[in-house]
Amino acid sequence: MTSERVLIAPSILSADFACLGAAIAMVEAAGAGWIHVDVMDGHFVPNLTIGPPVVRALKRVCTVPLDVHLMIDNPDATVGWYLEAGADLVTVHAEACTHLHRIVQEIHAGGAKAGVSLNPATPASVLAEVIGDIDLVLVMSVNPGFGGQAFIPTSVAKVGEIAEMAREARSEVIIEVDGGIDEVTAPLVVGAGARALVAGNAIFGRPDPAAALQAIRGAAERALTQSA
Repeated sequence: MTSERVLIAPSILSADFACLGAAIAMVEAAGAGWIHVDVMDGHFVPNLTIGPPVVRALKRVCTVPLDVHLMIDNPDATVGWYLEAGADLVTVHAEACTHLHRIVQEIHAGGAKAGVSLNPATPASVLAEVIGDIDLVLVMSVNPGFGGQAFIPTSVAKVGEIAEMAREARSEVIIEVDGGIDEVTAPLVVGAGARALVAGNAIFGRPDPAAALQAIRGAAERALTQSA
């Protein structure tokens, strides 16, 4: 892994959808590295959120990369929509892809960085054949579908396992963690090898989202310094 800093990717799932532009501007000013967009179809996960039109609208106002997480069945059929809408990173779930390597190639051909996400019960070994071909691994540290859930502690060991797998493969993949990330859990996953953190409720659910983002990043970067 090449990144020597920690990226915070605020999840708009927890933001006020009536004021998305203002929410994004606020967290960008506070130092957000990416904007995380959770796409849910009501089938792969028990929630229904947004689609390509919102991604396209966000692209017009975002000044940092759009980190689009497809929590959907059969992403092969629709991934092109999100590439056309302007996603900078597109992450698909290993559990939803019959031909994982093929969709990784399609994402790259569309000009975006490709990520693969693992649900809590999915072992890191699933990545063995693609770790050298992807840009991002997204470790779900909650069961996907809803914000505000409690962090699953075994996620820390999974991050460490993936980090070791990446070292052995000489892969520059970035490990991202999504679910229950706050000032307490951020240092745990950063110490294990994560370099990108998704936070939704811990940012947008606080009275001062900008200060909350900076607190999470500060805690993460202190852990990074200690592990160096």
